[in-house]
Amino acid sequence: MKNIQIIDGADNATFSLFQATDEEFAAIFPDGRDMELAEDLFERIGEEAAISVLTPLWDRPILKRDALGIHGTLFYNNERRRDHIPPSKREVDWFDGPVNHAQRALFSKHR
Repeated sequence: MKNIQIIDGADNATFSLFQATDEEFAAIFPDGRDMELAEDLFERIGEEAAISVLTPLWDRPILKRDALGIHGTLFYNNERRRDHIPPSKREVDWFDGPVNHAQRALFSKHR
């Protein structure tokens, strides 16, 4: 199972974690991605398939303190973040501006 953090526009800012099977994770985050906008997911695989992939996740919440890592981030209602997410949708490809020196060094080792 892989852990997905949900970042949404809700005022509660819980940013909850849910567990996904390897197959569900691969459908949401193809090609080595670890970030996705829900709108892009629905456009890429279609509404019916996206609902089919996402519905089981909501029954598998996990507490942050029990999670062994966050493997992906799914953004809901965050179209405003589109220009800030690397086109590859991989954390290691962040632009240099929003990350510190240590992160740049780390990310450069994993590109």
